[in-house]
Amino acid sequence: MSISILFSLSVLLGIWGIYEYLGYRAKKTEWKKRAEEWYDVKAQRRSFLSDWGDRFDRTPHAQEIHGKLIKANISLAPSEYYGIMLIGSFGLAFFLNNVVGLKFPYNLLIGAASMYMIQNLLFIIRRNKYQERMNDQLSDVCRLLANSLRAGLTLTQGIELVAREIPQPAGMEFKRMARELQLGVGFDKALMDMEKRIPTRDFRIFAATLYIQRRAGGNLSEVLQEMAETLEDRRIVNQEIKTMTAEQRYVSILVPIMPIALVLMMNTINKGFIDPLFSGFGLVLLGVFIVGTILSYVLVKKVTNIKV
Repeated sequence: MSISILFSLSVLLGIWGIYEYLGYRAKKTEWKKRAEEWYDVKAQRRSFLSDWGDRFDRTPHAQEIHGKLIKANISLAPSEYYGIMLIGSFGLAFFLNNVVGLKFPYNLLIGAASMYMIQNLLFIIRRNKYQERMNDQLSDVCRLLANSLRAGLTLTQGIELVAREIPQPAGMEFKRMARELQLGVGFDKALMDMEKRIPTRDFRIFAATLYIQRRAGGNLSEVLQEMAETLEDRRIVNQEIKTMTAEQRYVSILVPIMPIALVLMMNTINKGFIDPLFSGFGLVLLGVFIVGTILSYVLVKKVTNIKV
């Protein structure tokens, strides 16, 4: 019993450690890039793993995965992402071998298949994170554009200022728009293309405001300032809703995990404990449990998904 508890704690601490390490790596990479830009650091000698990772990141498949990572708001290179997936597959294989008792090569195959399913599920769950971050940054964009117009800059110059000052992902999108304007693309066309890349309600309102003000005239800086305040108030309300529904959302995740962890722990103590689940009436109970777990998760997500 104590061995099972210690193993479960070690797995949880390992997951927490990986999460903290990834956050540290992302911050370190960002600061390193800024330091290299400030001090003009020359390229240093790199390891063969880094060179191999850079070659892989330039492949078409890696570029496709990189686009998915950006939309999921995961600040990792494709090579780093696949490295984590590989380590996770071996970790699951080790867990299945030592806890569930599944031997090679079935543990490795199931571990790889599980990580592939987790990858697809991760992209599905976080498919709107990129747009959510854009919406969160839109108030800062409106405020910066309003201040630039008050300072006497044109709207095109204000967009270039936003591209320099606002971090990703908004900075990247406005940088692309600024390049298109520099290459001679019309403002309405560049804004329309950007609206297609960011199909959110808030950005459609922002784009419509720029369309109307450019054609009908008016004090665009005041309109953008009022929009920034409105978007900021909406973001505060959304954050309060997320805080109030946080308990229900985490319960929907923990409820299916707890019985699975208990069954695996009992199987570790008593070998063959889960064998009845894979024969006869046990398969029916297992199917009912899986369907009920999925339905409970979906219903809780629907209830807690309050739009403002």
